[in-house]
Amino acid sequence: MSRVYVCSCFGVTEKQVKAHADAGACTPRQIASACKAGTDCGSCVRRIQAILGRGNCPRRDLVDQGRPALAADVTAEAVEVAEAA
Repeated sequence: MSRVYVCSCFGVTEKQVKAHADAGACTPRQIASACKAGTDCGSCVRRIQAILGRGNCPRRDLVDQGRPALAADVTAEAVEVAEAA
C-alpha cells in the first residue's frame, strides 16, 4: 500500500486531507483545525491548497453566515473511512 504524505510533521496523508475536504473543509486553516496539517513547519500548506483547489466550497454559505462548516463527528467519520480504504 502506498501512502502519499502531505504533512510529514503530523503524518497526514493526501487521502486524509481529501476526506476532511469531503467533510466540508474549504481552506488550509480548516484542514489544520481538523488534523493539524500545516501547523508546524508550514511546508505542506501549498500542497493542501492544491488538493482543495479553487472550486466552489459546498459549505461556503455556512462559513459566510458565521456558522461552523465542519462537524467534528462527520470529519472523524470521513477520516476513518479514508483510512480504511
